[in-house]
Amino acid sequence: MSNVYMKTRIQEGKQAREYLKDIKNKRILIVCDKFLSENGAVTYLTDILCSSNVVELFDKAIPDPTIQVVGSGLCMMYQVKPDIVIGFGGGSAIDTAKGIIYFSMIKELVKKPLFVAVPTTSGTGSEVTSASVITDPDNKSKHLISSDEILPDVAILDPSLTLSVPQVVTANTGMDVLTHALEAYVATGANVFSDAMAEKSIELLLKSLLGCYKDGNDLKARTRMQEASTLAGIAFNTAGLGVNHSIAHQLGGTFHIPHGLANAILLNHVIEYNCTSQEIMNKYAALAIKVQLAEAKEDSRVAVKAIKGLITALMRCMNMPSSVMELGIDRMEYENQLKNMVDNALMDACFATTPTKIAGPGIQKILLDIYDVRESGSKG
Repeated sequence: MSNVYMKTRIQEGKQAREYLKDIKNKRILIVCDKFLSENGAVTYLTDILCSSNVVELFDKAIPDPTIQVVGSGLCMMYQVKPDIVIGFGGGSAIDTAKGIIYFSMIKELVKKPLFVAVPTTSGTGSEVTSASVITDPDNKSKHLISSDEILPDVAILDPSLTLSVPQVVTANTGMDVLTHALEAYVATGANVFSDAMAEKSIELLLKSLLGCYKDGNDLKARTRMQEASTLAGIAFNTAGLGVNHSIAHQLGGTFHIPHGLANAILLNHVIEYNCTSQEIMNKYAALAIKVQLAEAKEDSRVAVKAIKGLITALMRCMNMPSSVMELGIDRMEYENQLKNMVDNALMDACFATTPTKIAGPGIQKILLDIYDVRESGSKG
């Protein structure tokens, strides 16, 4: 049986924010980071909102949003009692808004607000998902919360908001999109609908990611990349993800490795592990053929090799590190955190839909292999 639930109304294009013009006499809470509030970017929203609205700003969102930041937002949520919450920014800002809404619903602090997501990067797909990742700095771990209550009611997709994204962020978030699509395609919850979304996402990414990286002002490439991100978000919100994300969450929570970069470093190693299942290898191969990375006559392993080669090539073209060691993380400190990372990965919500059975020793091996790919002998 296939279950597909798509609630979010998507407004796309240069005129997407026109939707906000019709909002009147409401209490609105905008959630963003300090950078977007101080550089004036938030006026993208405030300039078009009717003066009859009462607009409050919570600008304490940070990368890898913490329990403490969400708690601070909860206090403001209770004070403002908004009719509408707007999450404005990258995945972290939208995840912060989701965390605030989620816990305010659990604690019954306010009535559920209308939730509008306005992404300024192309990567997380958070604008169309019912998931949020919150960091617990004390335990050095990330926790995924999932609820239809935090699935945005409206997503405003305006590619012009992504034009100023730096190259390194374009690279990391782009590889996050690719990971979402690849993991969703083989996840245990995959179906014909999520497969179609994942395939189209990768097709668009192949046409646009390097273009975005080389020329951040290429609006056509930015538009395709934004669409790829949203499609991948719909795919994994339907199908689930897998151990790639389970481990990446721990690398981020423990060593503050940017999420998309952590996913990218892991990706070929996880694909290789998943391919111990012939069925999963065949599905990766089918995807390679669908997106024209391999011909229909190719052997499955050759087709999978094409996917892995693509990942390696993209990372090289975008000057991305391919190992943890390249990030300057001390090996002894890394190994001291192995048990904690393995234990938390096994409890991560994404682990439930990973396609190929893997236990603690398998996760530990992947973590050790990615520290220094030369030493592990895995070139991807």
